[in-house]
Amino acid sequence: MHQLTIAGKAYRSRLLVGTGKYKDFGETRAAIDASGAEIVTVAIRRMNIGQDPSQPNLLDALPPSQFTILPNTAGCYSADDAVRTLRLARELLDGHSLCKLEVLGDSTSLFPNMPETLKAAATLVKDGFQVMVYCADDPIQAKMLEEIGCVAVMPLASLIGSGMGILNPWNLRLIIDNAKVPIIVDAGVGTASDAAIAMELGCDGVLMNTAIAHAGHPVLMAGAMKKGVEAGREAYLAGRMRRKLYSADPSSPTAGLIGS
Repeated sequence: MHQLTIAGKAYRSRLLVGTGKYKDFGETRAAIDASGAEIVTVAIRRMNIGQDPSQPNLLDALPPSQFTILPNTAGCYSADDAVRTLRLARELLDGHSLCKLEVLGDSTSLFPNMPETLKAAATLVKDGFQVMVYCADDPIQAKMLEEIGCVAVMPLASLIGSGMGILNPWNLRLIIDNAKVPIIVDAGVGTASDAAIAMELGCDGVLMNTAIAHAGHPVLMAGAMKKGVEAGREAYLAGRMRRKLYSADPSSPTAGLIGS
Protein backbone atom coordinates (compact mmCIF):
# COMPACT_ATOMS: atom_id res chain seq x y z
CA MET A 1 0.00 0.00 0.00
CA HIS A 2 1.18 3.53 -0.76
CA GLN A 3 2.33 5.52 2.23
CA LEU A 4 0.76 8.78 3.35
CA THR A 5 2.77 11.66 1.92
CA ILE A 6 2.47 15.15 3.39
CA ALA A 7 4.62 18.04 2.19
CA GLY A 8 6.91 15.60 0.41
CA LYS A 9 7.55 13.32 3.40
CA ALA A 10 6.21 9.76 3.53
CA TYR A 11 4.67 8.22 6.65
CA ARG A 12 3.80 4.58 7.31
CA SER A 13 0.97 5.41 9.69
CA ARG A 14 -2.23 7.14 8.57
CA LEU A 15 -3.25 7.85 12.15
CA LEU A 16 -2.28 11.26 13.54
CA VAL A 17 -2.79 11.90 17.24
CA GLY A 18 -2.98 14.77 19.69
CA THR A 19 -1.04 15.07 22.91
CA GLY A 20 -3.49 16.81 25.26
CA LYS A 21 -5.95 15.57 27.90
CA TYR A 22 -3.84 12.66 29.21
CA LYS A 23 -3.17 12.29 32.93
CA ASP A 24 0.58 12.72 32.45
CA PHE A 25 3.34 12.58 29.85
CA GLY A 26 3.93 8.91 30.61
CA GLU A 27 0.40 7.99 29.55
CA THR A 28 0.74 10.29 26.53
CA ARG A 29 3.84 8.45 25.34
CA ALA A 30 2.37 4.98 26.00
CA ALA A 31 -0.80 5.80 24.05
CA ILE A 32 1.10 7.27 21.13
CA ASP A 33 3.39 4.26 20.98
CA ALA A 34 0.33 1.97 20.93
CA SER A 35 -1.25 4.04 18.15
CA GLY A 36 1.76 3.71 15.89
CA ALA A 37 1.39 7.40 14.99
CA GLU A 38 4.39 9.23 13.57
CA ILE A 39 2.81 12.70 13.49
CA VAL A 40 1.77 14.16 16.85
CA THR A 41 0.03 17.48 17.17
CA VAL A 42 0.72 19.90 20.02
CA ALA A 43 -1.41 22.84 21.17
CA ILE A 44 1.16 25.61 21.50
CA ARG A 45 -1.08 27.68 23.76
CA ARG A 46 -1.67 24.81 26.19
CA MET A 47 1.43 22.61 26.11
CA ASN A 48 5.00 23.49 27.05
CA ILE A 49 7.56 22.73 24.36
CA GLY A 50 10.13 25.14 25.71
CA GLN A 51 8.19 28.35 26.30
CA ASP A 52 8.54 27.84 30.08
CA PRO A 53 11.89 26.31 31.09
CA SER A 54 10.61 25.80 34.64
CA GLN A 55 7.89 23.35 33.57
CA PRO A 56 8.09 19.80 32.18
CA ASN A 57 8.72 19.83 28.45
CA LEU A 58 6.57 17.60 26.23
CA LEU A 59 9.49 17.19 23.84
CA ASP A 60 11.35 15.22 26.50
CA ALA A 61 8.62 12.56 26.25
CA LEU A 62 8.11 12.92 22.50
CA PRO A 63 11.44 13.97 21.01
CA PRO A 64 11.40 15.44 17.48
CA SER A 65 14.03 12.87 16.53
CA GLN A 66 11.35 10.17 16.88
CA PHE A 67 8.16 12.00 15.90
CA THR A 68 7.06 14.71 13.51
CA ILE A 69 5.81 17.44 15.82
CA LEU A 70 2.80 19.26 14.42
CA PRO A 71 2.22 22.53 16.32
CA ASN A 72 -1.39 23.65 16.25
CA THR A 73 -3.35 26.79 17.01
CA ALA A 74 -6.02 25.33 19.32
CA GLY A 75 -7.54 28.15 21.34
CA CYS A 76 -7.12 30.78 18.61
CA TYR A 77 -10.20 32.71 17.48
CA SER A 78 -8.68 35.04 14.90
CA ALA A 79 -6.29 34.80 11.99
CA ASP A 80 -3.85 37.18 13.67
CA ASP A 81 -3.68 35.05 16.83
CA ALA A 82 -3.16 31.87 14.81
CA VAL A 83 -0.38 33.37 12.72
CA ARG A 84 1.36 34.77 15.80
CA THR A 85 1.15 31.41 17.58
CA LEU A 86 2.64 29.47 14.68
CA ARG A 87 5.48 31.93 14.22
CA LEU A 88 6.35 31.36 17.89
CA ALA A 89 6.17 27.59 17.35
CA ARG A 90 8.51 27.82 14.38
CA GLU A 91 11.08 29.60 16.54
CA LEU A 92 10.73 27.03 19.35
CA LEU A 93 11.13 24.16 16.87
CA ASP A 94 14.20 25.55 15.08
CA GLY A 95 12.48 26.62 11.89
CA HIS A 96 10.07 23.68 11.59
CA SER A 97 7.48 24.78 9.01
CA LEU A 98 4.84 22.02 9.10
CA CYS A 99 1.86 23.16 11.17
CA LYS A 100 -1.81 22.59 11.88
CA LEU A 101 -4.00 25.65 11.50
CA GLU A 102 -7.31 25.90 13.31
CA VAL A 103 -9.22 29.11 13.90
CA LEU A 104 -12.29 28.56 16.03
CA GLY A 105 -15.61 30.36 15.81
CA ASP A 106 -16.69 30.04 19.44
CA SER A 107 -15.72 28.28 22.64
CA THR A 108 -18.89 26.18 22.83
CA SER A 109 -19.02 24.32 19.51
CA LEU A 110 -15.35 24.82 18.52
CA PHE A 111 -16.62 24.97 14.94
CA PRO A 112 -14.10 26.53 12.57
CA ASN A 113 -14.35 30.19 11.65
CA MET A 114 -13.86 29.75 7.93
CA PRO A 115 -13.32 33.39 6.86
CA GLU A 116 -10.54 33.74 9.46
CA THR A 117 -9.18 30.29 8.58
CA LEU A 118 -8.88 31.23 4.89
CA LYS A 119 -7.21 34.52 5.83
CA ALA A 120 -4.70 32.84 8.14
CA ALA A 121 -3.94 30.09 5.63
CA ALA A 122 -3.08 32.62 2.93
CA THR A 123 -0.76 34.52 5.28
CA LEU A 124 0.99 31.39 6.55
CA VAL A 125 1.54 29.89 3.10
CA LYS A 126 3.09 33.16 1.91
CA ASP A 127 5.29 33.09 5.03
CA GLY A 128 6.72 29.68 4.10
CA PHE A 129 4.65 27.45 6.36
CA GLN A 130 3.44 24.02 5.25
CA VAL A 131 -0.14 24.26 6.41
CA MET A 132 -2.42 21.39 7.37
CA VAL A 133 -5.78 23.02 7.97
CA TYR A 134 -8.82 22.14 10.11
CA CYS A 135 -11.99 23.20 8.35
CA ALA A 136 -15.72 22.73 7.93
CA ASP A 137 -16.89 19.85 5.74
CA ASP A 138 -17.66 22.32 2.96
CA PRO A 139 -16.42 21.10 -0.44
CA ILE A 140 -16.09 24.62 -1.86
CA GLN A 141 -14.07 26.05 1.01
CA ALA A 142 -11.97 22.88 1.23
CA LYS A 143 -10.99 23.40 -2.41
CA MET A 144 -10.23 27.06 -1.72
CA LEU A 145 -7.81 26.03 1.03
CA GLU A 146 -6.10 23.60 -1.33
CA GLU A 147 -5.78 26.31 -3.97
CA ILE A 148 -4.25 28.69 -1.40
CA GLY A 149 -1.48 26.11 -1.02
CA CYS A 150 -2.32 24.07 2.08
CA VAL A 151 -0.51 20.72 2.07
CA ALA A 152 -3.43 18.84 3.66
CA VAL A 153 -7.09 19.68 4.20
CA MET A 154 -8.71 18.35 7.38
CA PRO A 155 -12.50 18.57 7.50
CA LEU A 156 -14.32 17.73 10.70
CA ALA A 157 -16.38 14.56 10.99
CA SER A 158 -18.39 16.18 13.79
CA LEU A 159 -17.62 18.70 16.52
CA ILE A 160 -14.26 18.58 18.32
CA GLY A 161 -14.43 16.29 21.33
CA SER A 162 -18.00 15.17 20.60
CA GLY A 163 -17.27 11.55 19.67
CA MET A 164 -20.32 11.67 17.36
CA GLY A 165 -18.52 10.08 14.42
CA ILE A 166 -18.99 10.96 10.76
CA LEU A 167 -22.25 12.89 10.44
CA ASN A 168 -22.00 13.83 6.77
CA PRO A 169 -20.21 11.19 4.70
CA TRP A 170 -21.56 12.68 1.47
CA ASN A 171 -19.76 15.98 1.95
CA LEU A 172 -16.56 14.14 2.82
CA ARG A 173 -16.80 12.16 -0.43
CA LEU A 174 -17.30 15.38 -2.40
CA ILE A 175 -14.18 16.82 -0.78
CA ILE A 176 -12.15 13.65 -1.34
CA ASP A 177 -13.22 13.21 -4.96
CA ASN A 178 -12.21 16.80 -5.80
CA ALA A 179 -8.90 16.94 -3.92
CA LYS A 180 -5.31 16.78 -5.07
CA VAL A 181 -3.85 16.96 -1.55
CA PRO A 182 -4.36 14.55 1.37
CA ILE A 183 -7.76 14.73 3.06
CA ILE A 184 -7.57 13.88 6.76
CA VAL A 185 -10.63 13.67 8.98
CA ASP A 186 -10.04 15.86 12.02
CA ALA A 187 -12.45 15.98 14.97
CA GLY A 188 -15.44 13.94 16.05
CA VAL A 189 -14.12 10.39 15.90
CA GLY A 190 -15.29 8.45 18.97
CA THR A 191 -14.24 4.85 18.45
CA ALA A 192 -12.39 2.53 16.11
CA SER A 193 -15.36 1.96 13.79
CA ASP A 194 -15.57 5.72 13.15
CA ALA A 195 -11.93 5.70 12.07
CA ALA A 196 -12.53 2.70 9.83
CA ILE A 197 -15.52 4.39 8.17
CA ALA A 198 -13.47 7.51 7.46
CA MET A 199 -10.81 5.42 5.78
CA GLU A 200 -13.36 3.34 3.86
CA LEU A 201 -14.74 6.59 2.43
CA GLY A 202 -11.31 7.25 0.95
CA CYS A 203 -9.80 9.65 3.47
CA ASP A 204 -6.02 9.64 3.49
CA GLY A 205 -5.79 9.66 7.28
CA VAL A 206 -7.51 10.42 10.57
CA LEU A 207 -6.45 12.83 13.31
CA MET A 208 -7.79 12.40 16.82
CA ASN A 209 -7.10 13.19 20.46
CA THR A 210 -10.13 13.03 22.77
CA ALA A 211 -11.29 9.64 21.49
CA ILE A 212 -8.08 8.11 22.81
CA ALA A 213 -7.26 10.34 25.79
CA HIS A 214 -10.78 10.17 27.27
CA ALA A 215 -11.31 6.46 26.69
CA GLY A 216 -11.61 4.24 29.76
CA HIS A 217 -8.24 2.72 28.83
CA PRO A 218 -6.41 5.19 26.55
CA VAL A 219 -3.53 2.88 25.63
CA LEU A 220 -5.88 0.06 24.66
CA MET A 221 -8.04 2.45 22.64
CA ALA A 222 -4.96 3.78 20.86
CA GLY A 223 -4.21 0.26 19.66
CA ALA A 224 -7.81 -0.18 18.56
CA MET A 225 -7.66 3.06 16.57
CA LYS A 226 -4.48 1.89 14.85
CA LYS A 227 -6.25 -1.29 13.74
CA GLY A 228 -9.39 0.60 12.70
CA VAL A 229 -7.44 2.93 10.44
CA GLU A 230 -5.51 0.05 8.90
CA ALA A 231 -8.64 -2.07 8.34
CA GLY A 232 -10.53 0.84 6.81
CA ARG A 233 -7.68 1.63 4.43
CA GLU A 234 -7.40 -1.99 3.30
CA ALA A 235 -11.17 -2.22 2.78
CA TYR A 236 -11.10 0.96 0.68
CA LEU A 237 -8.30 -0.39 -1.49
CA ALA A 238 -9.99 -3.79 -1.81
CA GLY A 239 -13.30 -2.31 -2.93
CA ARG A 240 -16.43 -3.44 -1.11
CA MET A 241 -19.00 -5.72 -2.73
CA ARG A 242 -21.96 -4.08 -4.45
CA ARG A 243 -25.00 -3.57 -2.24
CA LYS A 244 -28.04 -5.54 -3.44
CA LEU A 245 -31.58 -5.56 -2.09
CA TYR A 246 -33.52 -8.83 -2.18
CA SER A 247 -31.09 -10.44 -4.58
CA ALA A 248 -30.02 -13.88 -3.45
CA ASP A 249 -26.42 -14.59 -4.29
CA PRO A 250 -25.27 -17.74 -2.49
CA SER A 251 -21.67 -17.99 -1.47
CA SER A 252 -21.41 -21.45 -3.06
CA PRO A 253 -22.43 -22.08 -6.69
CA THR A 254 -25.68 -24.02 -7.20
CA ALA A 255 -25.02 -25.23 -10.74
CA GLY A 256 -24.12 -28.87 -11.01
CA LEU A 257 -25.51 -29.93 -7.64
CA ILE A 258 -26.58 -33.57 -7.33
CA GLY A 259 -30.24 -33.86 -8.26
CA SER A 260 -30.37 -30.56 -10.09
